[in-house]
Amino acid sequence: MLCAGKKSYFAAVCIITVTSVLTVSYLRLQRLYQPKVIQEGRRCRGEIANSTITALKGNKTFIISPYFDDREGKVTRLIGIVHHKDVKQLYCWFCCQPNGKIYVSKAKIDVHSDRFGFPYGAADIVCLEPENCDPTHVSIHQSPHGNIDQLPRFEIKNRKPGTFSVDFTLCISAMFGNYNNVLQFIQSMEMYKILGVQKVVIYKNNCSHLMEKVLKFYMEEGIAEIVPWPINSHLRVSSEWHFMQDGTHIGYYGQITALNDCIYRNMERSKFVVLNDADEIILPLKHPNWKTMMNSLQEQNPGTSVFLFENHIFPETVSSRMFNISSWNTVPGVNILQHVYREPDRKDVINPRKMIVDPRKVIQTSVHSVLQAYGNSANVPMDVALIYHCRKALQRDLPRESLIRDTTLWRYNSSLIMNVNKVLSQIMLQVQK
Repeated sequence: MLCAGKKSYFAAVCIITVTSVLTVSYLRLQRLYQPKVIQEGRRCRGEIANSTITALKGNKTFIISPYFDDREGKVTRLIGIVHHKDVKQLYCWFCCQPNGKIYVSKAKIDVHSDRFGFPYGAADIVCLEPENCDPTHVSIHQSPHGNIDQLPRFEIKNRKPGTFSVDFTLCISAMFGNYNNVLQFIQSMEMYKILGVQKVVIYKNNCSHLMEKVLKFYMEEGIAEIVPWPINSHLRVSSEWHFMQDGTHIGYYGQITALNDCIYRNMERSKFVVLNDADEIILPLKHPNWKTMMNSLQEQNPGTSVFLFENHIFPETVSSRMFNISSWNTVPGVNILQHVYREPDRKDVINPRKMIVDPRKVIQTSVHSVLQAYGNSANVPMDVALIYHCRKALQRDLPRESLIRDTTLWRYNSSLIMNVNKVLSQIMLQVQK
């Protein structure tokens, strides 16, 4: 039962709480435009969109994918990118078969608050669905009038509730800049597998030829899902996260949009979704893997759906003499086993965090926190886990003796070395063919 208790006071409080939640959900739905039939007896036509990013003609809107969302009613939620000022109204066109009725719903356009000054940002385009129809596809138009045959159709995903096929899915967004840090990427992938990841979703803009071979290997292995991310074909992208007044349209290759799409893409198939970059590893200190860690964290934090882990920099310029493996020296990229000195905390600077979330409880996410979610967020103490982040130093002038030696990663060294060697030998055989 949702509410139960011996004392009438607690029963009353529970009733008031549930009523408030239902009222808020009802009012949110009332703000959505009720679907209206505009045509009858039509067959659903229009070309089905098959690109990751689809530009709508002439109105500064880009559609990634629509998802069915019944957490507060029967709606279609499209993940997209819009110009925050110029896109004023959009309409969802639903074609219901077999009766051939075409419904139009006015969309609620919710541009995410973390836009960081760029003119384009991630957006949720939310439409109420027809009551007596479970549409499989939706089209988007700036007007409630026109010809649906001229509009691209998007398949509405998550229509059927799934059973979790994996415990942990990790989202990496976005791979760009002719990415060629091959050794560190393979090491990270093998560490993810050791820690319990069963699926890694990579939003790929571009990478080197050798990196393509690595991605192909992991796709064939079944752990990697590659999502094409040609955002620079549509917008002028920045490699910075904040707007530099340089004429670019969107920051960091549309990273925030990709992260939101990844959460919804895996909402019905993964118990947890992990949001971090390819050079970051959430290292548990008290547990052998993520499954036991998350079981403990959930037990200690009931009602929590977002767990945030503190980022710590291990500069790639400061090396240990250990694990200088000669066969790895010809592979481009960083050997993370040689970088076990981390920067100390900076005074008056809060370390950023990355997340493990329950995707069914997240509405909108940014990079370092969720923007909207059901349930609480919890900061995970550093003695439980930290993010090992091997990259360029942030505190470049620190002498070596000011760094903190942290060999947590070495707990996994024997398994990691063996697994990396297996992958490299198989990839090199493919390269030589």
